[in-house]
Amino acid sequence: QVQLVESGGALVQPGGSLRLSCAVSGFSMRHFAIGWFRQAPGKEREGISCLSTIDDSTYYVDSVEGRFSISRDKANNTVYLQMNSLKPEDTAVYYCALSPRVLGSAVFYSDWRTFNSWGQGTQVTVSS
Repeated sequence: QVQLVESGGALVQPGGSLRLSCAVSGFSMRHFAIGWFRQAPGKEREGISCLSTIDDSTYYVDSVEGRFSISRDKANNTVYLQMNSLKPEDTAVYYCALSPRVLGSAVFYSDWRTFNSWGQGTQVTVSS
C-alpha cells in the first residue's frame, strides 16, 4: 500500500525559506509522478508542482515558478519542495501525492487528475 508522509511545515516570516519533505513507501513501480498541492483556508486545493520520474522533469504553476523547486532523493525515496521568498499568500496546508500513471514528462501531469495517493499534509504559515 502506498504511503506518503509530509514533514517540514512551520511558521516562517515573509521572505523566508522552508523545505518540505515527502517520504514515499509501498510503491514498487519505477515510473510515476509526485505532485505537491496546497489548500489555503477557504480555498480549493491546487496543484503547484510535480516531478516525473520518467525523465526527472519538473513543472510549476506560475504563482510559484522561480521561488519553489521540486527534487527527489532516489536512494531515500523522498521528494522535496524547496520554498524560497515565501509570501503570506503561500500560507496553506501542503500535501504531496503520487500518480501511478506513466504519462511522460511532468507537464503531462499538470491537469492534476491522475494523483490518487495522498499524504496527510503539513501546515505552512507565512506571517510576521
